[in-house]
Amino acid sequence: MQKIFGGKSSKKALLLGAGFVVKPTLTHLSQNGVEVTVACRTLENAQKICKDVKNARPISLNVEDEAALDTEVSKVDVAISLIPYTYHALVIKSAIRKKVNVVTTSYISPAMQELESQINEAGITVMNEIGLDPGIDHLYAIKTIAEVHKAGGKINSFLSYCGGL
Repeated sequence: MQKIFGGKSSKKALLLGAGFVVKPTLTHLSQNGVEVTVACRTLENAQKICKDVKNARPISLNVEDEAALDTEVSKVDVAISLIPYTYHALVIKSAIRKKVNVVTTSYISPAMQELESQINEAGITVMNEIGLDPGIDHLYAIKTIAEVHKAGGKINSFLSYCGGL
C-alpha cells in the first residue's frame, strides 16, 4: 500500500465492481484506514457490499460514462478495478487524465498495453495481474520452473489451470 498511497495521511480508494473479490478487498482496505468508495452499476449492490463496513461509501457508477468516472477517479489516490477486463482500459484512461494509480487483477489486454506510453507520461502506476489467476499462479509457476532447472531438468511445456466457484 506504500507504493500506491505514498506517505499520505488520508488514503482514498475507488473500488469498482460487485464480484466475490470486492468484499474482502473492501474489508482489508477499511481495516487499514482507507476511505473506500464502492462503485457498482446498481446502488443496491454497492450498498449491500458496504453494509457494516466503516469508511465505505456506496455509489452507482457506469464506467462508460466518462464524465462520471472522471469525477469519482479524481477524488481518490487509487482506482481498483475488479470489473470485467473489457472495461479496464476505460478506467485507466480516466486515471491517466486524473493522474491516479490503478490496480486490476486481470491480464494485460492489448487495449491496456496500448496505453503504456500515456501511463508513463502521466507518471502513474498501473498494477495488473494482482490476484490468484493471474497473480499468485505466476509466483508458483516461477518457483516450480526454478526447482526443475536447479535439479537439472528441462521444461518443454508448461500449462497452468486455475478456476473459481
